[in-house]
Amino acid sequence: MPKPVRAVMIGCGGMARHHIRLMLKQWDTTRLAVVCEPSPENYAATAAIFKEAGRKPPPNQPDLDRLLKDYAGRLDAAFIITPHAYHHDQTIACLEAGLDVLLEKPMVMNAAEAKSLIKTRDHTGKLLVVAFQGSLSPQIRTAVTMLRSGDLGPILNISAMVWQNWGPLTAGTWRQQPELSGGGFLFDTGAHMLNTVSDLAGEDFEEVAAWLDHHGRPVDTCATVMGRLASGALVTMNACGEAIPSCHSDIRVFCAQAILRTGIWGEQMGESLAIQRRGRRRFQTIKLPKSLGVWEQFLAVRSGQMPNPSPPEIGLRMTRLWDAIKASAAQNGAPVKCVNGLNRFA
Repeated sequence: MPKPVRAVMIGCGGMARHHIRLMLKQWDTTRLAVVCEPSPENYAATAAIFKEAGRKPPPNQPDLDRLLKDYAGRLDAAFIITPHAYHHDQTIACLEAGLDVLLEKPMVMNAAEAKSLIKTRDHTGKLLVVAFQGSLSPQIRTAVTMLRSGDLGPILNISAMVWQNWGPLTAGTWRQQPELSGGGFLFDTGAHMLNTVSDLAGEDFEEVAAWLDHHGRPVDTCATVMGRLASGALVTMNACGEAIPSCHSDIRVFCAQAILRTGIWGEQMGESLAIQRRGRRRFQTIKLPKSLGVWEQFLAVRSGQMPNPSPPEIGLRMTRLWDAIKASAAQNGAPVKCVNGLNRFA
C-alpha cells in the first residue's frame, strides 16, 4: 500500500474544518502533519476535531515561510483555504517548495495572478488543482461525459441559480472586505455556479450582460448574468445572497433531446443528477459513486487515477468571465464581449 500523503492545511477557518473532518475519514491515505493558522481560536477548534476523532492534533506554525523551511522534505502536498487575496502568494510559495497544491476557490483575484500560477505550475512541474467541488465531483464529471457524448443533442440553453443567506451570514467578516475577497456573493459561493456552468457548457462565453446589487453592503450580494456561448447557446445565472436562512442551487441544461438537472457543487444530497429524456414525463435520477470530497479527488488526480478536471486554466477562465461580468455591471448591464477566451474544455 502506498505511503499516506503528508499534508499541510493552510488556513483553519470554518470551511477548512469541514474538509478536515472528511480528511480524517481518509487516514489510510492522508496524514495532516502540520497546519498554518494565525488565529488561536481557529487552531483550538481544529485541535478539538482531531481529539474527537481520536487523533493527535498536528502542530501549528502560523508563519508559512518558516513552516516550509522547517518541514522541507517532510511534506508532499498543501491544501490552501485562506482569504482569496492570499491565494496567489501562498500557492507560489508551496509550489516552489516542491509541494502539490489543492487550492480553494476562487483561485485568484485576477487574470494576471492566474497566469502567474500557471507559469509556476509549469516550471516547477508540480500539481495544482482548484478545489471546485462541482468539477471534482462524480456528478459533474458524469454530466460532462453525457453532454459531450452527443446522445443528448446540442445544448440550447442553460439556467442556473444559487441562493444563501450570505449577506447577513458573512457581515463583518473578510468575505465582505473587497480588498481581501475580490467580490461578493457571486465571487464567493457563486463562484461554484460560474465554474460549474462553464464546465457543463464546455465552451467559452462570447458575450455577457450582468447586474450586481449590493443591498447596502460593501460587496455585491445579488446578481443576474445573461450570456451567449460560442455555439450560440444562451445562459442565465441568478444569485441571491440575501435569501432566508438556506443554501441551495439548481442547474438545468436544456438539450435538443433531454433536460439535465444538477447542482453547482455536484451534491451528494439535495439536487442530485437527473435526466428527463424526450418522450419521458419525469426526471430519472442517475446513480453515482459516493465521494469524500475534494481531497479524495485531489489524491486520485495526484496518483494518476484520473486526469485533472480542475487545473489552474479554469481559474483563468473564471477570472476572465468575472472581469466581463464586472465590466457589464459597471455599465448597467450593457453587453460585454469576452476577450482572450480559452480553448474549449472537454
